Amino acid sequence: MAIEKRRATADEAVAGISDGATIMLSGFAGSGFANQLVAALRDLGPRNLTLVVNSATHRLANTHELIEAGMVRKVICSAARGHDKSGLSAFEQLYKDGKIELEVLPQGTFVESIRAAGAGIPAYFTPTGFGTDLAAGKETRRFGARDYVLEQAIAGDVALIRADTADRWGNLTFRHAQQNFGPAMATAAKLAVAEVRGFSDTPIPSAQVQLSGVFVDRIFVADVRA
Repeated sequence: MAIEKRRATADEAVAGISDGATIMLSGFAGSGFANQLVAALRDLGPRNLTLVVNSATHRLANTHELIEAGMVRKVICSAARGHDKSGLSAFEQLYKDGKIELEVLPQGTFVESIRAAGAGIPAYFTPTGFGTDLAAGKETRRFGARDYVLEQAIAGDVALIRADTADRWGNLTFRHAQQNFGPAMATAAKLAVAEVRGFSDTPIPSAQVQLSGVFVDRIFVADVRA
């Protein structure tokens, strides 16, 4: 039986995501977001989600629509400030009102915690953040002449990532900012769904594969006109 990971619609690609899920979303500075999958997730409507995303508020990501719809209980990110010149973003207002949780990590720690989960490492020590508010309440230890903070790995139930091309076996290639966070998130999630520009029925040459299909469960070919 031939492997076929492609789904005909974004709705099919996100089917089965349930209340309380931890959702990892790739993307950086407005690029590399799986916006059509995120829109389908918004329409599906699961509640009490935890979002793992670099920025909680970027105006070019549909992530803020999940937050505005009241679907999110917690955000784990490295950037939480909004860019709304008219005032606070929806996320900032909810946080100010005590209606949403926030965990902020330095960007390197953010991605390393995801990578660690994908590698089966439950926690690790890093010097980043030691002596700051970000390390409050965390275990610390001295190795040699430096102090380190114990950080927990971050695993997800679902990763929604953006890639450039896929083949039917789920092998992926990326362009530019798409590769930020996406490969690590796919390895750290129970279910990885890739939104792509192009699709091939023949295998992508192995030298060009940037993420093996073993880490990808579903593929959705995006409408580039959307």
